[in-house]
Amino acid sequence: MPPGGFSAYNMASACRTLRCIVTEAEDFYDWYWKGSMKERKEILDYGMTLPDVYMDTPFHDDNWVLLRYRKNKKAFAWTYERNGFVWVNVKVDPEWRDFWRRAYDAVLPGYHQNKEHWNSVRLDNSIPDDEIKRMVAESYDLVRKKSSG
Repeated sequence: MPPGGFSAYNMASACRTLRCIVTEAEDFYDWYWKGSMKERKEILDYGMTLPDVYMDTPFHDDNWVLLRYRKNKKAFAWTYERNGFVWVNVKVDPEWRDFWRRAYDAVLPGYHQNKEHWNSVRLDNSIPDDEIKRMVAESYDLVRKKSSG
């Protein structure tokens, strides 16, 4: 029994503390599992950490910023804004294409690209950061393998 016994004040205080702890845990869970990648800069910054990568704006349209593999100039990430969200198109192995589309509502067939080999990923906080990074890295690997030389 706590010192002074169980008073209504002690119980209310304990409940407030517990609610605070639960709320903080829920906030951490949302941040950790859902991730925070909602900005184009986050995708571009991550992609630029991969070897031999450069940014390109081939359409003279600031809405489209691509990441390319330097040795063959092939794009592996196309970033753009559409319908109030930032999107990234990533190349995908056809064997994994449908897995990603079933796993996340924010993964759709590639916008303006071959639907068999590309997925569009909506950055709406519904996909954990590590999964988005995995899709970008896999896209990079697929494009890098096609390097001539």
